[in-house]
This record gives sequence, C-alpha cells and structure tokens, in this order.
Amino acid sequence: MPEPTKKDEMSNGEKESVATDSSEAPMPTPEISLEVSPPPAEQPVETEGKDPQPIEVLKPVQPEPVENGSKEPEPEAVVVGAKEQVESVNSEVKEEAPSPCSPPPPATVKEEAEPVVTEVNQPPEPVVTVVTPPPPPPPPEPVVTEVTQPPEPVVTVVTPPPPPPPEPVVTVQVTPPPPPADKDDDGTTNTPSPPPPPEDANTVKKLSIELPMWSLGEGQAPEDLDKPVDTPPLSSLLIERPQGGSITVGGDISFVAKVEAQDLLRKPTIKWFKGKWMDLASKTGKHLQLKETFDRRTKIHTFEMHIIKAKDNYAGNYRCEVTYKDKFDSCSFDLEVKELEQSQSVDIRSAFKRSSEGHEDAGDLDFSGLLKHRNQREPKQDETPEVDVWEILKSARPDQYEKIAFEYGITDLRGLLKRLKKTKKEEKKSEAFAKKLDPAYQVDKGGKIRLVVDLADPTVELKWYKNGQEIRPTPNQRKFIFEQKGTQRILVINNCGLNDDAAYSVAAGEEKCTTELFVKELPVKITKEIEAVKTTVNERIELECEVSEEGAQVKWCKNGVEVPTGPRSRYRVKSEGLKHWLIIDDASKEDTGTFSLMASGGTSEAKVQVELKPLKIIQDLQDMTVLLGQPLKMHCEIFPGNVPGRWYRNGQLIQSNDRINILQRAKNHRLEIVNSTIHDAGDYTFVPEGYTQSLCAKVHIVDPPRVHLESLNFPDNTVTIVAGNKLRVEIPISGEPAPRVVWMKGERVILDSGHRVRAETFSDYTSLTIDIAEKEDTGNYKIVLQNEAGEAGASIKVKVVDIPDPPEVPLVTEVGGDWCSMTWEPPIYDGGSPILGYFIERKKKQSSRWMRLNFDLNKETTFEPKKMIEGVPYEVRVFAVNAIGVSKPSEPSKAFVPLAVTSEPTMLVVDDVTDTTVTMKWRPPETIGAAGLDGYLVEYCIEGTDDWRVTNKELTEKTKYTITGLPPEAKILVRVRAINAAGASTPRTLQHSILVKEVIEPPKIRIPRHLKQTYTRKVGEAVNLVIPFMGKPRPKVSWLKEGQTVDPTQVTIRNTDCDSIIFIRKAERKHSGKYDMKVEVENHVDTAIIDIQIVDLPGPPQCVKIDEVWGGNVALDWTPPKDNGNAAITGYTIQKADKKTMEWYTCIEHYHRTCITITELVVGNEYFFRIYSENMVGLSEGATQTKDSALIVKEGMQLKNPEYIDHDFKEPPKFTQPLINTFAIAGYNATLNCSVRANPRPKVIWMKNKIAIIDDPRYRMFSNQGVCTLEIRKPSPYDGGMYSCKAINDLGDALVECKLEVKGGFTFSELMQRGVPLHLIDKYMSETKVVEQPEK
Repeated sequence: MPEPTKKDEMSNGEKESVATDSSEAPMPTPEISLEVSPPPAEQPVETEGKDPQPIEVLKPVQPEPVENGSKEPEPEAVVVGAKEQVESVNSEVKEEAPSPCSPPPPATVKEEAEPVVTEVNQPPEPVVTVVTPPPPPPPPEPVVTEVTQPPEPVVTVVTPPPPPPPEPVVTVQVTPPPPPADKDDDGTTNTPSPPPPPEDANTVKKLSIELPMWSLGEGQAPEDLDKPVDTPPLSSLLIERPQGGSITVGGDISFVAKVEAQDLLRKPTIKWFKGKWMDLASKTGKHLQLKETFDRRTKIHTFEMHIIKAKDNYAGNYRCEVTYKDKFDSCSFDLEVKELEQSQSVDIRSAFKRSSEGHEDAGDLDFSGLLKHRNQREPKQDETPEVDVWEILKSARPDQYEKIAFEYGITDLRGLLKRLKKTKKEEKKSEAFAKKLDPAYQVDKGGKIRLVVDLADPTVELKWYKNGQEIRPTPNQRKFIFEQKGTQRILVINNCGLNDDAAYSVAAGEEKCTTELFVKELPVKITKEIEAVKTTVNERIELECEVSEEGAQVKWCKNGVEVPTGPRSRYRVKSEGLKHWLIIDDASKEDTGTFSLMASGGTSEAKVQVELKPLKIIQDLQDMTVLLGQPLKMHCEIFPGNVPGRWYRNGQLIQSNDRINILQRAKNHRLEIVNSTIHDAGDYTFVPEGYTQSLCAKVHIVDPPRVHLESLNFPDNTVTIVAGNKLRVEIPISGEPAPRVVWMKGERVILDSGHRVRAETFSDYTSLTIDIAEKEDTGNYKIVLQNEAGEAGASIKVKVVDIPDPPEVPLVTEVGGDWCSMTWEPPIYDGGSPILGYFIERKKKQSSRWMRLNFDLNKETTFEPKKMIEGVPYEVRVFAVNAIGVSKPSEPSKAFVPLAVTSEPTMLVVDDVTDTTVTMKWRPPETIGAAGLDGYLVEYCIEGTDDWRVTNKELTEKTKYTITGLPPEAKILVRVRAINAAGASTPRTLQHSILVKEVIEPPKIRIPRHLKQTYTRKVGEAVNLVIPFMGKPRPKVSWLKEGQTVDPTQVTIRNTDCDSIIFIRKAERKHSGKYDMKVEVENHVDTAIIDIQIVDLPGPPQCVKIDEVWGGNVALDWTPPKDNGNAAITGYTIQKADKKTMEWYTCIEHYHRTCITITELVVGNEYFFRIYSENMVGLSEGATQTKDSALIVKEGMQLKNPEYIDHDFKEPPKFTQPLINTFAIAGYNATLNCSVRANPRPKVIWMKNKIAIIDDPRYRMFSNQGVCTLEIRKPSPYDGGMYSCKAINDLGDALVECKLEVKGGFTFSELMQRGVPLHLIDKYMSETKVVEQPEK
C-alpha cells in the first residue's frame, strides 16, 4: 500500500501527481481550503532563537477486518505526545475492504504550528473539525499531521497557536465534490497538487487538501502508479450516457442520454428510474420533466431529464434503460443534493455536552448534526480547551475518568468512555522494522539531515521514496547518500532546500514506514524602506526596497491587497540582488494608496499619491446626421490621456451593450452604435471623470422610405389569385415623413379612383385591390415611394390562374394484342398554374360511351391503355388537370385496332458446329396470339459488330436451321424472330458467341451401371450389350478379349457414332472373360473393361461316403463337385431312400457345408443317401449316391448323451466383405455393398468424409442378413469422396472404407445446348481431364 504522500512543488516547477490507491475509478475529491488569519501587524510574532516544541502526531490504528454483511468499522485514532524528541511511530496506513468501496490513502497537511490533535468518529457526511490549542511560550514550528481517510471523508485540521492576544481567526472552506463519474467508467485519476503560496508569518495562508471519496482494493505499489487502466468498451446503444451530478437544494440539473439511430428502424424505448423500481414517467410535473428530440442530420435520439428546484429527498441513485427489439442497454448515475454550507469553528469538548444543555445533536459525536447546525452555535472563547484531555485520560486510572470529565466540563461520560475504549487499541507490531522512521523531521534550509531505520531482518531489500517516487543513487551527485551500519539503513540528504520539503517513505519487503521532512527557511528582513511618491497621471512610478537575502520571496501589496503581476497587469515587479522594485509605467488616479512590501521578517510601507493634469480638448465632438440603420460613430480627443469618462444622451447615462460600444485608447474616446435607430437621435455629452468640463454634440437620425415586402411571406413576391375572385394586397411601408406612394403596371399609373383595379395608401401601409380578377391582370406591379429623405421602390407579381386549355390530339404510336402506346402534347395555355397530370379516356369506335382509364393523375405525356379486345377499333382522348381544375377534353385520336405479335422464341441453343456451318434449334413462342405464326427469321452478326444479316430469305416453319457459308474460326452471335401479321416478335438472342470451328471432343465411355460389375448370363441365353460413348469427330472403337482380338464368328460387334453393341446369339461358357473396349479420337483415348460371365449347372459332388452310424443318426461327408458351372457353389441338397422302396425324400436343401448328420432315422431300416450340388443356375443334373447303405440297428444299451456347454454366439462386429473402391457415372445410381457379422445385431452408420449421412434424400440405406447397402441416387462429381461404414454393438465396433469417384458429367454438345459460355465449357472439360488422367 503506498505511503501517504505530501504534495509539493518540484524544483523544476512541475507539480507532482500522486495516483489514487485504487484499482477502480475513484470518486471526485472534495477540495477543502483552510485560511488562517495572522495576528495584527502591531504584535509580530518572534520566531528566532527559539527551540522547537514537541510534536504531537495523529497515529492511525489498523482497523479490524470486516466480513461481508457485517457493519462497517468505525475509524479509530490514538494521540501520541512527544516531549524532547518525536517518538517513533508506525505511520504506515493500511486499508481494509469491508465493502466494494474502501477509503483511499490519507491526505497529508502541513501547517506551521504546534498542533493539538483530536480524532473524531466517522459521521455519514464530510466533517471538518478545527481545534485551537492554548498558546505555549515558545514560538511554533511546522508540523505534519496525517489524517486517515475513513469510508466517508473526515479531515482534522490543526491551526498554529498564535500569541495570546489576539486570538487567530480560522476559516475552513469546503468545496463540494464534482459529480461522480459513471460506474461503467473505470480508471485511475491523477490529481496534481496546487503550487503552495509563499509562506510568511504575516500573510494569510491558504491550504488545499484533496481527499478522494472512494477507493477499491488493497492499493498498488509505487512502481505501479503509472500503469494504464483498461477502459471497457462503450455500450451497444448509448453513445452518450447521463453523468452523475451534485446540486444544492433548490437548484436545477439536467441529465442527457443519446442513442445513435443509424441502424434502427424506429425510435428506441427509454425509461428513467429512481432507485430500483420507481418509474419516473408517472412522476413528471413541476419538478420533473422528460424531453425527447431527434436530429435528422446526425440521426441521433436525445433524451433529457430535467430536475427543477431540487429537494433533499431527490438525492439518490438513478437509472436510464434503453430498449430496441432484442437489444438492451442501461446506465446508472447518482444525484447529490446539498445544503448551502457555512464555515464555523466547533469545540470538540462541546460535542460531549448532553442535549439537556441545549444542543439537540450533542452526545456521541454526530458530525452530520454539527455540520447542519454549526451556524447556530458559536463557541465562546473561554470554552477553548487549554489542555489535552485525551492524554490525561489515557494515563489515568478508570476510577478517575468521572472526576476528570467533571473537572473539564464533559457531561456525556458514556460517549467519552466509548470513544476512549476505541482509542486504547494496541497497534500491530512491525515484522520488518525494529525501529521505524520518526513521524516528522525538521532541518534548516541548506542544512543536512539523516533519516535512520533499524531493520529486523538485514537481508531485506530496502527502497527509499520521495513523494511516491523511488530515490536512486547517482554517481556524480552527492544530494542523496545511502549508508549502512549493521541493521541500520541511513538516508543522508545534503544541502536541503525547499524542494526537499516532502513526504519520504522506506519500503522493506511488503511493509513501509513514512515520515515528513520540513525545511525551515530563515526570515527575510527589510534593510531599506520604501519611499513615498507624489506624481501626476500618466507618469512612471518606481518603488524600491532592499531586503537582507538575495532571491528572497516577497509580496507587493496595495492597501493590504496583493497587486497582480501577470502578463496583462499594469504592475511590473523586478529584482536584482537584494533590491526589489515595483514599477507602474502609466500611473492613474486609482494608483493612489498605500503600497507595501511584505517579507517573512517584516513589512515596509509607503504612500503613493497621483493627481490629475489640467484638461485640454484637442478635438471636440461634431454634430452628425446619420441614416437609420447605419452605424453611428462619435469621436473626441482630450489631454491628458488615459482619463476615463462617461457618455450621456439627453441627460441619460449610456451603458455599453451588444449594440453600443464605448472605447478609449489613450487620448481618444469613441462611442460606436452598430445599427442606429430613431431613438438614438438627441444631444450627446462626454464628461471626463474628475473634471467639470464636458463635450457636447447633436445627432439627427434620418429614415428614408422603405417597402416591407418580406412581411407578406409570398414566394418570390408573387400573389396568385383564381380568375373571378377578388384580390386585395396590403404592403407595409415606413419612412419619416410619410412617403408619397405611386402604383404602376408597366407605364400605366393605378389611381385610387379606379373601379375594378385601384390603389389606396394609409399611414403605415398601401394596398392594391382587384375586384374581379381576369387573365389580363397577370403581370408585374411596381410601387414607388418618395419623401424628403429619399426614394424607394419595389415590385410584386400578380398571377391569375384558371383551368388549362385542352391538350393536343393524342397519337397512337404502337399497338399490341390488348394494349396500345399513346402520346400527346401539353396544352398551349396551362391556366397560369403548372399542369399536375392528365386523365385518359377510351371508347369503341361504334360506341358513344367513354370510359376513364386512370383515376390517379398521369404525370407524363405518354400512356398505355390495356385490357382491350383484339381486333376491335378504339379511340382515345385526354384531359389536362392543374390546381384549379380539369380542362375540356382533347379531340379523339384516329381509330386503331389492337393486334399482337407473338412472344419471342424459346430455348435457343446450338445443335452442331462445323468449320463453315452452325446449326441452331429453338422452340415455338409461348404466346402466339390471334394473328397466328407465319414462320421464323434467323439472323447472325460477327461478334463486336451490329451488322445483323438475315440467313433465310424466306421464312422457315421448322424450329431448326443451319447457317451456312460462315468464315472459319469466326465468332458469331445468333438471334431468331417469330413473324406474324402483326410483325416481328422480340428477337431471342444467344447469350454467348459461337466459334465457327469443329471442336474436338475427347472420347468418353459411359458404362451403364449394370455393366460396372460382372455381367452374368446362363448358357444358351442371348447377350446384347450397348455401351454408349462420346467424342467428336466420330471415334474409332476396338475390342479385345483377354488381350486377343475378338473372334467375329463368336461375338458380333456393331459400332455407331455414339455407342458400341456386343451381341452373342447363344452364349456358351467359352464366351466368358474380360472384354477391353478402346475409343480413340485422334490422340485422345478412353478405355473400359466389361466382365462377362456365362454360367451353367454344376456337376454332382464327389466321393459321398458314410462316416459313422449310431443310434438313429448317420454322419455323411463329401467333396465339392469338380465342375462348378463357372459359378460359385451356393449349397447342397441331401436326399435319403429306404432300401426296401428306394423312394427318395429330401432331408435338407441349400446346405452350405460338406458334412452333415442325418437324424431321426427309423430303427431297423437300411438307408441310401445322395447329394445334389447347387449354384446360381440351379441344381446339378445328376446326384452322387453313397456306395454303402446305413443300417439302423436297435441296441440294448441306451446312449448317454454327453453334456455340452452352450456356445456363446456373441461376438463384436466384423466385416466379412469389405467395401471396395468404386467408379460411378454421373447421373446413374451407384451402390456400395459390404457384409458384417455380429451378435447382437449391430447398428450400422454410413459416413461420407467422416461425416454421418442422416436424413439425406439422395441416399438410401439397406441392411438384410448382414449385407449392408448404400445407394447413391444420380451422383454428381461432387458426390465423390471417402465413404465408410461403421457397425457398433455392445461388444465393440468395426469400420471399413472405400473411395468413390464419379466420372463423366455433361458432354460438350450438352453444355452448348444448355447455353453455357465457351470459356466455362473449356474450364469444365480441362478439369474433367485432370481428374481422369490419374485414374488411368
């Protein structure tokens, strides 16, 4: 925790800043000013040759920690007295954190006096206590008092004891703290100390103490004081939040919140609360007003809350909440309402008087009560304590407390004992220091001081600080010297100056001790007095005085008040060696008075008398005539200069304001009026101050005539009147005398005796009257005003408006199937008012009923009537509309018949391209209409030109056409029009250009899905396989079987442009094998393999024999057949026959093993057995029979069945058939198969690229008898990737993977037909090649 810091001014003139000991934002600090009036000059206080007095130091006591929810501890203090030497006191001030806000480090106050200190309880409000001790015989010395900062600010101020007569007057000024910062703005505030004024025994001393209101945490080390504190970002809605404030009772205050509406579609909702739940919207009235504004330029909502004539109960916490849809933001702020504070000294001992003595706030120290009623209690001089009662009570026995209280007039013994009990707590013993620094040290200026501490542990690292800044040794400077003697650590300060007057601290590990060093400055005496001066105005005055010390701090005063010596002051101060001068370059009569120089050792006074010089008028005031509204400037020049004066108009004093400016520069005096008025005319007088003479002049204000058209509020001075109405225009005029008014229209004068149009003039306005307005009355009317001051003129425009003339005959420019396009010219005369729009009507030519087509005005001069019947003649007409009304209709248009062309052809694509031709295909128009369709017109142009050429001179009825005679390798654009009786339709143009060049399309074999796996057929069946492929020009196809050329006598192969067919009329087993297909286009080759399997019935099993016969059971064993029929054996069928009948019965079918036990045979019978083999074609034609028979005999002994342990069939998943890498053709369904064995039945999960496939309609999943199948519907190249199948049961899981590659896609022709640009086709084909090459 940083030590208490004494604020001082550094040697370089900079002020030292001490950061508040908090990790959170401190509250603003109240400033407390203390003024001590010195004794009168007649009784100076002797300060030389006296020994220093004992120093009493207020020692803070470590407060007990308080847990959450407990009551806050009361601050305690112990008064320690010092006689010859100052006792070592642990000045380390520790903070506690009973709540989120704990007090900051204490402030340090220095005052030249011997204090008597009394510690007081912590009240809920700030309190200042001033104690005046009894005067001791020796003079006072400077003493430092440390004041601990409790949870609420408490300041104890010690005043120096003056000599007995007279008593000093102590004034304490408490400046209320500024409004606290918003709770969301966290940070550390550095408060610089004000520079101390020169200290003098005879001057008024003012001491400022800044006390932080709040502090959070345990504080920070000195090296952490300058670390920045992060500031949280602003809220999402509020861009400016209301700030807390402090006002006095009866004052007004406003709180403002701003929300940016840049991204908001409507106004946000704002609510103001007091406390937690009180909504202030229902409390508005005389004392509370809520206001909302919106700035459209900056798009910012501003919400204001005004509190008017605040009361005491208005104080508290307020909250502002802003809501917009799902966004929310809030901000809290505090309002502090204070009473007007008055300064008064309070006697501590009087606080312990009971209420029976007339003080309702006496008793246990209620400092809030003392502050509120301090203006009602003036302590008497004889009640000032003369002894330290606390020291007497501390050393006395408990049975003597009542006697001591009675002796010193303390009647509240209970409150005194309670306070004394808190004071007697023992302080914690230091673990790092065996002996700490003394509370304070004093040294003469230029002397040497040693600060000594004794360590309990010599190995602890020690650091010295001055005003919170670490003192580091420098090799070339002997200012600070660090010494070490045993466990003692010594800081030696040489040549002490005023800059060394500061707070010093030493840190040993986590502990610190603090002291104050006071540098005593010897008094400065006056060796040469100031001489009196008598002079006149504007002369130079120079006052000289000599003191006993060079560079001494002195103060010049006039009549007891310090003279200002700033850059703009008339006074200049100069010093050289022991001499000091006060210079007044241009003396004035106000400089008369008593000037004094005050030093710390005395005061010198002298009288200065400045008299006036004789007045001489250099330039007198002149009579003036000024136009009304023009500036009025009056000027005179007198001697001597710098003589002030006063201006009068008609005997009334003229005061300077925004319109009137009074200037004085040396001898010149000026009166300037910016805009003169009639009231500025009169007699003006200038009277120099101090003289009986005056200067006079007359001012005459002239007002020329003027016409005030601006009062009419007519745009462009134009008056609009509807024809047939009466018009009367009154125009204000001004002028003195009243002007003569003449109205004119062109060169014709309008008289006041006219009948329909006349003009009239009155004292302050003139009027023009038109009884019945006509079109001819439109024009400019001129007004001419004349009087003795001048002439003025103005003009107004009268505009007579009427309905417009009919528009011109409309023209039908274009006709459609049920619509037409019409246009017309506006009317020649618009009626004096702009045309607002038009109404359009139509009718059938044979009908007489017109139908209006638009009910909203049409702003343009074009229109498209719709919903007409095709083939029926129509007529249209137009009405013009202005602000007055609707015109007469125009003449009807020529009759026209709606007839529609077809819509544009659809699906225009490229069918084929050669080196000289391009074949196009399209589909008929979607809409043909009643006129039908006659044919199509095909046009083309070279890319980059607009020269469209018709390719078919005669219309073609087909939807396919070949453009011939094209230049090779040219790029052309093609379009097609549909033609009928109404004309040509809108052309359908191909979106991209076509390159006239035969394009080489690499070959691509499109293997059907069923041929990707082995193609199986039975012997004797026909084989007919069609394998499609692509490629341009026509590819060359070749077939090989097992690397040999296919025998055309066995297999028939037929090739076309797009496919190849393998045909075998009657398949045999020799036709089985792998057939290699090769497709070539120039240097491009594509291959595929077709696996054909021709299967037949298998042969019978080999070597069937009887292994064992027991009971009614026979064990059989055999070997698989030699010929499996070119297919895997799928099972066996076992039959039995009784030897007597030889009738065969089937025992079991589809048996997979090659050994079996036949049971339940009849005893006494003899059996033969035979076995058939089976494959995918069926059972073998013959069966293998056992050579021997099995006789089932009856035995006398019974067979004892052995006991068998049940086999555990449970097993974890195991894939018996894994997934294999597969190639799929884009657009054809693909399947992935695998088989798994597990017990219990496993859960099967299919994944693509390790992502589970769930509820995807493109995939279908099957599972039957352990065979798992995944079907991919019409895959695309994007469906390729790594597929995996995962089986899971309670015993474990298994995973198999495979790679799926999707080949193929769209051909070049298909992409051309779909209208894909060539550069995208080339890119797609090149990517397809890159994918296919690694596969090959």
